[in-house]
Amino acid sequence: MYDALVAPFALGFMRRALAGCLALSVAAPPLGVFLVIRRMSLMSDVLQHGVLPGLAVGAAVAGLSVWAMGLGGVIAGLTVALLAGVLARRTGAREDSQLAGVYLLALALGVALVSAQRGIDLTHLLFGSVLAVDDTALFGMAGVATVTLPGLALIWRPLILESLDPGFMAATGGRGGVWHLGFLALVVLCVVSGFVALGTLMSVGLMMLPAIAARHWSASLGGQVAASVGLAVLASVAGLLVSYNWDIPAGPAIVLSAGALWLASLAAGPHESLLRRGSERG
Repeated sequence: MYDALVAPFALGFMRRALAGCLALSVAAPPLGVFLVIRRMSLMSDVLQHGVLPGLAVGAAVAGLSVWAMGLGGVIAGLTVALLAGVLARRTGAREDSQLAGVYLLALALGVALVSAQRGIDLTHLLFGSVLAVDDTALFGMAGVATVTLPGLALIWRPLILESLDPGFMAATGGRGGVWHLGFLALVVLCVVSGFVALGTLMSVGLMMLPAIAARHWSASLGGQVAASVGLAVLASVAGLLVSYNWDIPAGPAIVLSAGALWLASLAAGPHESLLRRGSERG
């Protein structure tokens, strides 16, 4: 039992991987809860593809620099979100359709840019390498968590109002668009910060799966945020242990662990689960 559960974290690379995943687990799931409330769950998927061109450009300019690729990813992600919003307002079309068009173009452009450069592994960008997290990437993830949590606390109340009653926010001159943009900026930061560890295709898993599962543990917003963080931490630890003991890629192992927790919450959680609904009907 000790060798399976404790001994792996005596290794330096496992401790760095755990620290990075814990930073993501604290920062990303609360944003995921708001994405669920705002019915924007698929926005995270759009942004994880939209940051790829920025990562490729950052790598072309400064090599495999975490900071250069991170800055490029943030700029690309914000550009995708803003462009889709502007097109939706100018044309009167639904924002989700504009997002689909913009992110598909961004994804194709990103893959083309990465493929055109030598020395950059597309698989690494898409799926990450948790066990290869170095000190630079770790500081980056910790820094994003340090920025994201106070940022979310700062916009907490207006963001709740803008999420639940945007009409009232607009009628009272509450500048809902500003809070919306600030929220999207925080989401982009978390998506980009996780690309080194989990890759652009996996980083959203640790953001959304615990957030979706959290609604089965609490009816209140604060309770869902706390539950989502706890589930993400548990998924990170379990995924790293599964990866180490069974030689499974760490990123997918963490996301699969989060998915297993979601399925367990859906089946038998104390709030709005299948078991709970069945007992109420009985």
